[in-house]
Amino acid sequence: MQRLWITGYRNYELNTFGNKDPKIKIIKLVLKKRMTAQLEDGQLDWVITGANLGVEQWASEVAIELRNTYPLHVSIITPYEGFAKRWNEANQDRFLNMKEQADFFASTSNQPYQSPVQLRNYQNFMLLHTDKALMIYDSENPGKPKFDYNLIKKYQETKDYPLELIDFYDLQDAATEYQENMTENKFSE
Repeated sequence: MQRLWITGYRNYELNTFGNKDPKIKIIKLVLKKRMTAQLEDGQLDWVITGANLGVEQWASEVAIELRNTYPLHVSIITPYEGFAKRWNEANQDRFLNMKEQADFFASTSNQPYQSPVQLRNYQNFMLLHTDKALMIYDSENPGKPKFDYNLIKKYQETKDYPLELIDFYDLQDAATEYQENMTENKFSE
């Protein structure tokens, strides 16, 4: 069984505003391409991610969509109970919808947020219950994902744990390719 942890930037770190931001489309296309490649190689059974607004939720949405074509399971794990409690109503509704569509949902702590220890326990859980990671992360712009990145790098010192990074150059290349394809399609019609 191949279990992939997907994480990365929060939506505000990528300056995405609203669910219709064109950057989200590109991010989802890149995630879909990477997941599909692993699925077609028989190297992916589970996508395991958190519920943070941004890359984690977009990855869950893509994985849920891919279940229509591939034998893929989706797991959403949160670091504590009531994780989305302080979000606005629209984000809470979106979270609940994803939670209902996931094959598995759990929290690594059955308590509401109490301390950063819960976040470290969550990270350790993700490392120990996955076989590899995929991150949208650029070391030139660390942001919140730097904590996951640094932990994974430290873990790799003693364990074989592949990490695939998607950086801002990859996203820009994908956006350029997408734009070129749209232009070609426009002229071929």
